[in-house]
Amino acid sequence: MLRLTELRLPVDHPPEALPAAIARKLGVAPTEIADFTVFKRGYDARKPERLSFIYTVDVAVNSEAAVLKRLANDRHVAPAPDTAYRFVAQAPATLKSRPVVVGFGPCGIFAALLLAQMGFKPIVLERGKAVRERTQDTWGLWRRHVLNPESNVQFGEGGAGTFSDGKLYSQIKDPRFLGRKVMAEFVKAGAPEEILYVSKPHIGTFRLVSMVEKLRAEIVELGGEVRFQQRVTGLDLRDGRVCGVQLAGGETLATDHVVLALGHSARDTFESLFAQGVFMEPKPFSVGFRIEHPQSLIDQARLGPHAGNPLLGAADYKLVHHATNGRAVYSFCMCPGGTVVAATSEPNRVVTNGMSQYSRNERNANAGIVVNVDPADYGGSLANPLAGIAFQRELESRAFELGGGNYDAPAQLVGDFLAGRASTALGAVEPSYKPGVKLTDLATALPPYAIEAMREALPAFGRQIRGFDMADAVLTGVETRTSSPLRITRGEDFQSLNVRGLYPAGEGAGYAGGILSAGVDGIRVAEAVAQDLVRPV
Repeated sequence: MLRLTELRLPVDHPPEALPAAIARKLGVAPTEIADFTVFKRGYDARKPERLSFIYTVDVAVNSEAAVLKRLANDRHVAPAPDTAYRFVAQAPATLKSRPVVVGFGPCGIFAALLLAQMGFKPIVLERGKAVRERTQDTWGLWRRHVLNPESNVQFGEGGAGTFSDGKLYSQIKDPRFLGRKVMAEFVKAGAPEEILYVSKPHIGTFRLVSMVEKLRAEIVELGGEVRFQQRVTGLDLRDGRVCGVQLAGGETLATDHVVLALGHSARDTFESLFAQGVFMEPKPFSVGFRIEHPQSLIDQARLGPHAGNPLLGAADYKLVHHATNGRAVYSFCMCPGGTVVAATSEPNRVVTNGMSQYSRNERNANAGIVVNVDPADYGGSLANPLAGIAFQRELESRAFELGGGNYDAPAQLVGDFLAGRASTALGAVEPSYKPGVKLTDLATALPPYAIEAMREALPAFGRQIRGFDMADAVLTGVETRTSSPLRITRGEDFQSLNVRGLYPAGEGAGYAGGILSAGVDGIRVAEAVAQDLVRPV
């Protein structure tokens, strides 16, 4: 197979144009092409009036060696890499101990799935409920102002990614194409096949629910177990090695291999692990607000005359501004045609996040506009790695107060935010946050350096996307769970620096940021566990 990159065609090209373009590029007759597969399709929106699709294609031709020789100096033609996944180990007939996976978000799901596929029959412990019960509890907050601290946007089957845009792209280095394995498993579980080739694939919440259930069913069919409402409160440690996990119900489950896929909001578990001496360190993260615009405004600014084209869908954006006070302000988790959602996991706190369905057909676009925060800002140190959690809680409690103390979120129009005055009435943009919003002044919702940087950044973003700083756009606070505020540090063998048999993984441990990267990290950690389990004693 040959791989062709940077193959450009008009957005409205007919189906037959692609094989014709491949033949022209290779300098062969169309009949010489035995087969081809679209590996990636994206578009460049920097010049909307000349927008085109950009293809990466894997091609089988009858005269591959001759074509390669003739095009040896063309950097857009090369042998196609091998993207097939191969298991690194297979479980022996008898296992002295089954591995335990703590957490059943994207990282935990793929760690458990890979271990099950290799025959290791993992036991999964998830503090929340199964995904459909969890969805009902989540709607309880959104519709009735009732929070279940153990079953919400953060906790439960599928993890925080279930209530998101379902984005499946990442900027991680992936030389082994493990992301392809994640995508293939999602397609097998019911995701549309287009996620294998579109440049910014997404699934959406409703589809994710049924897919998560199918992935769980495969794990169970292969001999694994998934136990819900099982909160881990600590580890059974002996001589610097894990021997089991302690559960809130009083049970200790014996095991000598624990994959710690907690997610970024398992604050009580972080606290108990730190109390037991598990090494962790503070890390940077970001805080800010959600911003909402009419999706039509973003479509027109980004796609120009191609706005509304069903092949392109709702437009997204990615923005960054380096403020004069040294802070980076950037868009985070942009959700085209989506909604802003209540994402707290603790009573009397307000947290926002964004969510889209597969169709992305809601009236508003939303994204986090966030500012970087370093350990020095919140007093984080090796002696106090939990300081970032305290900082997040302080902001979330303040947002709860500003929102009226009933899980409504504080909100402000962009024009008022820039002018430094409280908002008293909505304009053209209707906020989507449920349960609801309370208009106020957000100036006290974040540290002064963050407010200053955001007030500088919004007009700069307006120069990049016309209308981005429109007066009626709505800011909703606060966005604090952009990533874990700490890292449970691991070595090259993927084990904790000071607890053998403990494998920190995914977003909560500070090693992923999103569904795809968390799934990839779950695979890598599962491989490390499997190889250790089959290693001769």
